[in-house]
Amino acid sequence: MVHNMRQFFGTGYVSMILCLSAVMNTGRAVTHYSVPEEMEEGSVVANLATDLGLDVTALNVRKMRIDVVANKKYLDIKKETGELIILERIDRELLCPSRTSTYCFLKLDATIENPIRMFNIEIEITDINDNPPHFRRGTMHLDISESSPVGERFSLNSAADPDVGTNSVKDYYLSSSAHFELEIQTGRDGSKFADLILKKALDREQQAVHDLILTAVDGGVPTRTGTASIIVRVLDVNDNAPQFNKDRFVVDVMENSPTGSLVVKLNATDLDEGSNSEIVYSYSLYTSEKTQKMFNLNPENGEIRVKEMINYEDFKLYEMEVIASDKGPNSLSGQCKLTIQVTDMNDNHPEISIKSFQSPIKENAPIDTVIAVVSVGDKDSGDNGVVDLHIPDNMPFKLRESSDNYYELVVSEPLDREKVPEYDITFTVTDRGSPPLSDNETMTLELLDVNDNVPQFPRSFYTIRVTENNAPGDLLSSLTAFDPDLHENQYLVYFIIEKEIANTSMSMLFSINPENGNLYALKTFDYEIEKEFLFHIEARDSGSPPLSSNVTVHIIIVDQNDNAPVIVSPWRAHGSVVEEKIPRSTDKGSLVAKVIALDTDSVHNSRITYQFLQVSDATLFSLDQYNGEIRTMRMFSYRDQRHHRLVVVAKDNGDPALSATVTIKLSTMETAVKAYSDMTEVPLEYDIFSDLNLYLVIGLGSVSFLLLITILVTIVLKCQKPKSSKAAPPCRNSVISERNSTVADSTLVSNDAYWYSLFLAETRKGKLVVRQPLPKGSRYIVSSIPRGTGLTDTSDSAASTLQIRDT
Repeated sequence: MVHNMRQFFGTGYVSMILCLSAVMNTGRAVTHYSVPEEMEEGSVVANLATDLGLDVTALNVRKMRIDVVANKKYLDIKKETGELIILERIDRELLCPSRTSTYCFLKLDATIENPIRMFNIEIEITDINDNPPHFRRGTMHLDISESSPVGERFSLNSAADPDVGTNSVKDYYLSSSAHFELEIQTGRDGSKFADLILKKALDREQQAVHDLILTAVDGGVPTRTGTASIIVRVLDVNDNAPQFNKDRFVVDVMENSPTGSLVVKLNATDLDEGSNSEIVYSYSLYTSEKTQKMFNLNPENGEIRVKEMINYEDFKLYEMEVIASDKGPNSLSGQCKLTIQVTDMNDNHPEISIKSFQSPIKENAPIDTVIAVVSVGDKDSGDNGVVDLHIPDNMPFKLRESSDNYYELVVSEPLDREKVPEYDITFTVTDRGSPPLSDNETMTLELLDVNDNVPQFPRSFYTIRVTENNAPGDLLSSLTAFDPDLHENQYLVYFIIEKEIANTSMSMLFSINPENGNLYALKTFDYEIEKEFLFHIEARDSGSPPLSSNVTVHIIIVDQNDNAPVIVSPWRAHGSVVEEKIPRSTDKGSLVAKVIALDTDSVHNSRITYQFLQVSDATLFSLDQYNGEIRTMRMFSYRDQRHHRLVVVAKDNGDPALSATVTIKLSTMETAVKAYSDMTEVPLEYDIFSDLNLYLVIGLGSVSFLLLITILVTIVLKCQKPKSSKAAPPCRNSVISERNSTVADSTLVSNDAYWYSLFLAETRKGKLVVRQPLPKGSRYIVSSIPRGTGLTDTSDSAASTLQIRDT
């Protein structure tokens, strides 16, 4: 903004003071800004939206506007940024012509809607030295008699400077003269004015005219000046009176002549010269006040003009006496008489009468339907009695002349009550006089509604989310349509368009209020059983014939954490206690057990983490919170107890979280080789690289290798078997069959389980294979292979495999 001001004012000093009122607590607080005058168009005053605490992005929606002041919109709001900008250069002197105060304020109102708020804005326009001093008259004429004494004082017109303060007039200077000098006077208000002093006697015979230059200087930086010419004419003796060319004048004037119209120009002459020949015109005391009020006499040129509207019916004749006086020291004068005769004109208004009028009418009225019959007339004669009738052009009607001075108002375009419910039709009749006269009559035409609009929903598709386990009768949403028609054509009834899903009708699941469109649930939904519904709702008006429209509704069931995790590994025959045995020679980091839990909720609520709820020795065992693996943190020593109790809790990610626990009783045992050793047991940590341990490692490696080969062969054989034609029975919830010694396979079916892409979980009891879940709608079968199926190793712990496969 400062850059723009410098471009406007050149390289001079530019300053702008911006201050914002701190009182912003009420809706009528005043926001104050101070800007210099003459700022360029487009200059930014301030960010009004920021100062008022408004959201810039909502200015267009809330229709923010700045009120127009003095028929000029100097400032406006830039709705994209909220900035208050200059639309038109502000001239302080034009805006605040009064010089009684150095302050100039421009008061605006900023208005926003939704909701409506108004802010008072006060713009202080500061003065810049943009106006030079100037004299009301560029040339001042002084008629000074050559007999005037030395030291006589003559008043001069002072210079005017629209600027204020130091930018106003500060001093005067007079051009060099042998006969005159200047004396500066200071008024009570600080204004400066000058008097011309005669310092040397005048001699008209030596010099009849003296040309002087008076210069006024202001106090601005840089200073500005204004000049005026002073023409001093040396007067002689006044011995001739002014004379008119006639003693009496008679003129005619038309009534209702425009104000300022010239009636006559009087001219008087004076044989003298100088001020003795300059004439001033005036009314004599014999001229009535009514005449002087109706006509204006120019004292300088003798022009008589109309001052107020002349009415023939009030006065038909005006008489006046005009005096012409010269400006000599001993003024002489002459006079003449003037008679003004008023001429009559067209002063009778035409008349209009509505003979018949049909209202209301239906909005589907056909074209050329007659609405009204109108007659017109005028008492004047000639062209003053000829009349014309018309209506506004922007209406769907026209006038059709039926006979002399009779007209019919008919429909010319299709009508639509929803766009314009009624029309105010103004009939205007005008005569052809000079000047023409007119009259008007207004009538209101109301339109009756016809059922021609179908109900409209705000949207064509509604997506409604419903949390499972809702209470029957819960309000799901309000689906309200709008019909711009009236009365019964506007009354809407709502229906659910019947649609069956899995032999279930939508009206058995949902209900809609036929009067207001409120949609209710008739049952409790279960995300694990039903996830979404898609159907249509129809809105039908009560018109004849009725009109209707429909909208698509998509109900999405949102999952709740209403299913607790189920621990599927390690498998428990009875209760929640699992007993495990491990050698005391187990290495650090060895897998002791693996806890696996399933949750039938959705992905987010089925994410499970594992924690120790109770552990007999926190320094001996660690639990991975994500995969449930329990491993040793160190090797067993002779100080460690032989029996350990581990309580693991599996907690899902819901809010509130649900959990399940499993208790693992862990017993340590000595290896068989250790029992036959002739060496005495030493209660110290043993060498992990002893011969016995080396044999154990080789044996365990061999067994593990044979177990891996057996698993691979089994997988290959299963993949080669043809698929069974009998599909697994559908099951919506996860079911875990209890282990039975006579049953070789147990199955777990899960509708929506959250697993990693693929992992192999190893436990002391066996292995768990989980495949990546199939897309939505598929099921999983989790199989456990019990001990004794051929997939076991030679160790004391049997192997079991929990496999999840799709069906």
